[in-house]
Amino acid sequence: MEPAESVDFHERLSLDADADIADRDVLDLFEPAVQEWWIREFGEYVPENDGFFTPPQRGAIPKIHDGTNTLVCAPTGSGKTLASFSAIINELFCRDREQDDGLANSVYCLYVSPLKSLANDIHRNLTRPLSGIESIIEERGDDVGEIRHAIRHGDTPSSERQKMLDETPHVLNTTPETLAILLNSPKFREKLRTVEYVVVDEIHSLAEGKRGTHLSVSLERLEAMAEGDITRIGCSATIDPLEDVAEFLVGREYPADPDESSQATSSGTSDASDTDDESCDTADAPLEPAGQPRDYEIVDARFARDFDLELECPTDDLINTRRDIVQDQFYRRLHDLIGDHTNTLVFTNTRSGAERVLHELRERFSDDGEPGAGTNTDATAEAAAPDTPGAGYDESNSACHHGSLSKEVRQDVEEKLKSGELDVVTSSTSLELGIDMPHVDLVVQVGSPKSVAALLQRVGRAGHRVGQTVTGRVIALDRDELVECAVMLARAEEGFVDSVSIPENAHDVAAQHVYGMAIAEVRPEREVKAILRRAYPFREYDAKRYERLIRYLTADYAGLEDRNVYAKIWRDENDPPDGEHHYEDHPVGETLIGKRGRLARVIYMTNIGTIPDSFTCSVHTRASDEWVGQLDEDYLDTLEKGDVFVLGGNHFEYRYRRGSKVYVDHTHARPTVPSWYSERLPLSTDLGREIIDFQRELLSHYEAGGAARVRAWLREFPLDDNSVRALARLYDHQCQYGGIESVSTDDRLAIEVERNRDEYERHYYVHSNYGRQVNDGLSRLLAYHCAQEATANVRVAVADNGFVLSMPLNRKVDVPGILADLDPDAVREDLRSALSGTDLLQRYFRINATRSLMILKRYKGYEKSASEQQVSSEMLLGFAEGLEDFAVVEETYREILEDKLAVDEIESIVGAIATDDLTVERALFDSPTPRAFGLATLSASDVVLAEDESAALQSFHDRVLAEIDDSSPTGVVTDD
Repeated sequence: MEPAESVDFHERLSLDADADIADRDVLDLFEPAVQEWWIREFGEYVPENDGFFTPPQRGAIPKIHDGTNTLVCAPTGSGKTLASFSAIINELFCRDREQDDGLANSVYCLYVSPLKSLANDIHRNLTRPLSGIESIIEERGDDVGEIRHAIRHGDTPSSERQKMLDETPHVLNTTPETLAILLNSPKFREKLRTVEYVVVDEIHSLAEGKRGTHLSVSLERLEAMAEGDITRIGCSATIDPLEDVAEFLVGREYPADPDESSQATSSGTSDASDTDDESCDTADAPLEPAGQPRDYEIVDARFARDFDLELECPTDDLINTRRDIVQDQFYRRLHDLIGDHTNTLVFTNTRSGAERVLHELRERFSDDGEPGAGTNTDATAEAAAPDTPGAGYDESNSACHHGSLSKEVRQDVEEKLKSGELDVVTSSTSLELGIDMPHVDLVVQVGSPKSVAALLQRVGRAGHRVGQTVTGRVIALDRDELVECAVMLARAEEGFVDSVSIPENAHDVAAQHVYGMAIAEVRPEREVKAILRRAYPFREYDAKRYERLIRYLTADYAGLEDRNVYAKIWRDENDPPDGEHHYEDHPVGETLIGKRGRLARVIYMTNIGTIPDSFTCSVHTRASDEWVGQLDEDYLDTLEKGDVFVLGGNHFEYRYRRGSKVYVDHTHARPTVPSWYSERLPLSTDLGREIIDFQRELLSHYEAGGAARVRAWLREFPLDDNSVRALARLYDHQCQYGGIESVSTDDRLAIEVERNRDEYERHYYVHSNYGRQVNDGLSRLLAYHCAQEATANVRVAVADNGFVLSMPLNRKVDVPGILADLDPDAVREDLRSALSGTDLLQRYFRINATRSLMILKRYKGYEKSASEQQVSSEMLLGFAEGLEDFAVVEETYREILEDKLAVDEIESIVGAIATDDLTVERALFDSPTPRAFGLATLSASDVVLAEDESAALQSFHDRVLAEIDDSSPTGVVTDD
């Protein structure tokens, strides 16, 4: 390559009158070689950014340069990760030039990502700037040192791991699990003491789960052992609230305590000594709040890119239009969209859906784009869908990507996406994060992605180059999702984002880290507590919780070791020389913590992590022990005793589970839980509340001017005409049939009762449009109380927009009365009682017992499968529930109640009912109202069988129209 001409960057910038002075300030922060590389690589002025840098780059680079903890929140493809690394790389080149011996043989920057593919992609993307800048330095005739970067995760060969000790990368890309292992690796942890920067990518996807909780403590352990302060940088897509995520990133700090700082040791954790001097015998005293958040700044560029979003529907009548015609129109439209764009990414909500869409595209369209053998040739469909020219689909130009495919297949698809070889790729959630896809210019979302954050994350994969408009199309195929998507797109345009919920006070994660700290070295207990509580999720981890954890870790329960659950740590005062635990580096009387067991380090290194194992269960009949098939374990979360499901075309009633075997009875009853249930994403609670607000606003327009007024209002939304007409018709029929009061709003909860004499059942449709997590918990709470009052089994079916309680017709229950009588302060205990003995409890106990290292997945070369773990946990659960305040049991209930069932929201709803801020409206109907059709099909048929669902919906719809045409009263509010 010819040497580049010398560039006067200020002169270059001054030539463009539009150049923002902020761009000059940012470029001035870079070393000359880094400046030149940036101009060569990105030197064109971008009008959409008002300068040479994107908004997140312009905001973040100066802050990171100054060593400020920074959360950068911006859409995918806006350059936030490059901003982080640019400032860091610049500092490393500067440091290398200024120091006689160059950079030390140790790690300066950690990049932590939730996915191995992300680490791989960043590694490739780091090569370009590093090699480019090194080339420019060489062109200038200056000496240049090597800035090394490498990947370290579970797939890294042992030979490469060993090599990293000799030639340590200055920038290390890793995952949360591998970081935790490195912190306990005797040799490599010394390489981490020089870390000055930590970049946490896709932090929004980590913060809402226990992987993020685990990472937050790892960062505090790293901070405690580092030689200097660490600058933390978080990169996030659209998320809210930013302050909570920023505090999650930076953690907390204590004010200095002179008395305690004098006790700091040379153990490498003296940074952790600035804490309270609470001793272990103050279990009943609450800990003081864990200081204040470390200083941070937020670069909020969430809406820095232009979005072109629209909701489409194949027809304006999703009930009367035949399903095959709807499908044909959908695939015709999808084919048109693909043909109009360079590369298209199609998201579905399930892996099976991604496979199905790709299969249908390949089957329906031949090489010339005309309908293929798999296409419906019905005359009506032909008339509805005009001829569409374009290429056909095969393995050369189309592919599928999801987590069930092999790593090699996924990587091949990713590479072809990056190079632009594929016209279309279908995916479930696996491509929401990760690789750069510069050629994708359209994202199509099939069905509701269930949250605004997920929508923006997915469509953000399009227009991945700076200055490009993000183009996304959402296609709804049923009326409930049509409502969700309409509100979602409207709120996205307004800047609304769903809030992230960060798990707190997780005993299982705390157990792993306290054990890990004890293994790393004997240390004062006050340091262990301080490190733990500096992590944002443990800021409220009080003395009572801590003592509960220590009792478990020290096996301070009679009978625990008899069940092969042994002490993992010891805790004792540092005794005089003739005592059991004397360490001269620590003062006498200091309470210390250390490891128990010779295999402690091996057990820790081979068992840590928070991602649970899962398995499939064999299904057997009780009568003959006949094997009838398999069920995914996740599906069992939805089943209660008496539920009916379809397997292999036959109907079975669920009875119980023993380990990995499920026992059922043959039945002819209709299914109560659809087979796709466990695959679908849950509607976010925040979006559920937005839908409720939308319904209140829609009703005000309806009361003012009927369906015509509603249509005019809906045309202000990013909806096509089919969507507008379908939504207006849905609510028009709902109000004509059930009345205004049959629609839930922010101050009204509608419950409809249907007497089904054919099935001799009474169905209570509760229109609690708060999302599936809330509905799951609220339905369990109501079913628990209804079963006590009716002395009968209560079947439950849950959806995002409500739930159904079903019981025999001769059992009459006052559901609104039960709701009104609920005590908000008793919700947690009542739900806890409702969970006792359930498969859900058994499963989560296994997961938490494994995370807490109560059950070891790997021990002395043997790996225990998830089904074997389940058998072990079932043998332990009964004993553990009998122990007082046992940490693993308490964490199991906490995780289910808080993280899975959103108990705080349920308490809020029950409280609003108790204070009459939320009124409960009950009405009796002979047939479900239109807004209950989706709920009714959960109890009426297996919706995987499309013809059954269509028949049920058509039957409901015909009854509604018949009553509307009769102009007769439809809802009854008297007792039944």
